[in-house]
Formats: sequence, structure tokens, C-alpha cells
Amino acid sequence: MKPHRTDGIDPAARSRARRRALQALYAWQVSGTSIPMVIAQFQNEQDMEIADLEYFEALVKGVSSHCAELDERLTGYLDRTIDQVDPIERAVLRMASFEMLHRLDVPYRVVINEAIEIAKRFGSDHGHTYVNGVLDRAAGEWRPSESGNSRR
Repeated sequence: MKPHRTDGIDPAARSRARRRALQALYAWQVSGTSIPMVIAQFQNEQDMEIADLEYFEALVKGVSSHCAELDERLTGYLDRTIDQVDPIERAVLRMASFEMLHRLDVPYRVVINEAIEIAKRFGSDHGHTYVNGVLDRAAGEWRPSESGNSRR
């Protein structure tokens, strides 16, 4: 029997929302379609009732509206320009960065683990190791008290 969560968050529905958000962000990056249109397409075409729709929208809208900031914040952790990063890994990094920087209610370990799993599922063969390395270094600076890197 699974423990009952009292905060109302369904981790499985959140995971599905992240997977859908990755697909929507990838489509947005590649096609240049407006965010409202991408969201509408995914709501119509995807099986969204099993995903956390509010979280899906928050991720897609958050990444798109903070994209320049996210790219700038990621720059110091990348070994190439953001445009040279594989489009799937780029979308994963942007989404995870948004969660780490703007969704402090989500523990950084959850953000990193979810990003790795999504990169394994949709990214290149070793894309998940790249994503893990970038996010692990970023977490040390972006969430120092959580990651144990706080300077006292």
C-alpha cells in the first residue's frame, strides 16, 4: 500500500507532466510555434488527464518566459553554447533549471532525477550523463543549503 500524500501532489502525474512538457518545449524550440498554440496542441493530442495539467502548463510557460535567463544561468556549466547542446538535452536542461530556480517547492534531487530519467527516455545515448553533470554542478550553487554546499 502506497503512503498517502497530504500535500495533494501526485508524483506520477508530475512525472507525466514533465515528459509532456519536454515534448512541448522541444516542439516549441524546433518549430517556433507560439506557446499558447503548443499547449493547445498538447492538450488536444496528448492523453493529458493522466498528467498534472497545471504543472505541465507552469513548466512550459515558465521555461518559455524565462528562457533567456535560464540559458544565461546555464552557460557557466556547459562545455559549449546552449545552441550547440542537443535539442532534447537543451529542453531538459531548461526545464530542470526552471524548476531549480523558480520551483523551490520541488526538492533539487527530484528535479535532477526526473531530468535524468527524461533524458534517458528521449535523449541521445549518453545525454543523461551530460544532463546529470550540468545539473549537479548547478545545484551546488543554485540550491547550496539543500545540496550541502552552503558556506557557513
